[in-house]
Amino acid sequence: MADDTIKILGFAGSMRQGSYNRMLLNAAAELLPSNTTMDIYDFGEMPIFDQDSEKKTLSAEVTKFKEKVRQADAILISTPEYNYTIPAALKNVLEWASRPYGDNAFDRKPVAVMSASTEGGGGAIAQYHLRQIMVYLNAYVLNKPQVLVNFADEKFDAKGALTDSDARTHLKVMLTNLQNWARLIKYGKANNLI
Repeated sequence: MADDTIKILGFAGSMRQGSYNRMLLNAAAELLPSNTTMDIYDFGEMPIFDQDSEKKTLSAEVTKFKEKVRQADAILISTPEYNYTIPAALKNVLEWASRPYGDNAFDRKPVAVMSASTEGGGGAIAQYHLRQIMVYLNAYVLNKPQVLVNFADEKFDAKGALTDSDARTHLKVMLTNLQNWARLIKYGKANNLI
């Protein structure tokens, strides 16, 4: 392996200003293991998906996102929980990246899921739904550890830094496992999974 750097593409399911899930992605970028990079993608200009649209020329934004997914060695998704599921904006980008049939950018892609919420569950139900979707898309979803940042308004400081030591520890372990999972899939070997 000449260059064994693992390239992660991260994106948040929330488009909200001051999103805790975007803050969680930023924390992940700070805690990456060595030989790992992360590009955080903002999909704010993505058009609404419908099957008629997939038969036309894809927008530049959709084409760019699909290419970024394909170029990444692994995907990191941070999602809030809205009404016990993932946000519509996140579902929209998953549709675009996996359609039309036979052109699924997530196929056999290592994926880790995390969430931050001001509620006590930390986004667990949204994570469950997102994991189901990603399995259907034939992505290889990392099982453990689950990173669920509950009461997020108490675990980030005024500048958006993750201050909760337990959350930071879980996040570090998840990132190490994602790196190893991606390396195993890409090269057929990995360091020990934690």
